[in-house]
Amino acid sequence: MTEIVALEALVARITSGQSLAIPVDSSGVAMAATAALLETGIRDVRLICVPISGMQADLLIGAGAIASLETSAVSLGEAGGAPRFTAGVKSGTFALRDSTCPAIFAGLLAAQKGVPFMPIAGIIGSDLLNVRPDWQVIDSPVGEARKVVVVPAISPDIALFHAPEADRAGNIRIGRHRELGDLAYAAKRTLVTVERIVDRNLLETEDSAAGVLPSLYVDAIAIAARGAWPLALWDEYPADEAEIARYAAMARSEEGFRAYLSGFLSHRKQVA
Repeated sequence: MTEIVALEALVARITSGQSLAIPVDSSGVAMAATAALLETGIRDVRLICVPISGMQADLLIGAGAIASLETSAVSLGEAGGAPRFTAGVKSGTFALRDSTCPAIFAGLLAAQKGVPFMPIAGIIGSDLLNVRPDWQVIDSPVGEARKVVVVPAISPDIALFHAPEADRAGNIRIGRHRELGDLAYAAKRTLVTVERIVDRNLLETEDSAAGVLPSLYVDAIAIAARGAWPLALWDEYPADEAEIARYAAMARSEEGFRAYLSGFLSHRKQVA
């Protein structure tokens, strides 16, 4: 049964050393939960970006919370590169597991299906095969003779994201952002922050149920007003581009990042 808990209780379920899967910025990023998580002093997180990330991953990296990172990219979009990610790659402060968008989704799909790997095409001849020994090139056992790449299943300990609303049974409205479902289906546990909890049953009609993640796949929910800020949340509110640009400028130096992080954590406490 899905539990409705306080934000601090939600993030307390994420512990050092676990693998944590997070979605792309446009899908619903749990920034309030990220701030609360950093307040716990978490360390050695194995972060999985599905399939890329931005400010969320950069904050976790800059705070020293990340042991390894699997991603296709980390970028602040129009605000430019992700400064702490770039600095971390150069200094080797975390292990980088280069990936591709299709490979990450294939790994999640394998976990959903309960199989150890998933075959994909398009990586044959890529230099990525030199840095991903866990990706194996095999002869296709069916059909025409050809080489295929198999990527291992990705089953995160925790999936974490933000959504507009949940009902009291724990069903989550994810709309057309089906990648959030992919996260929940593959993860061992799924934690979600929402703008609000509604009294109506989100699964009540065919129209509403089509964009809902059933509570079966959700372990706990917490309310977090404007919980994706400064990132956007679908039709709820746009990204705060000025704030993201301010972060990009400050985070170019370690001192600037620390100053920004302190203000960000304080702001999130005031909102809560």
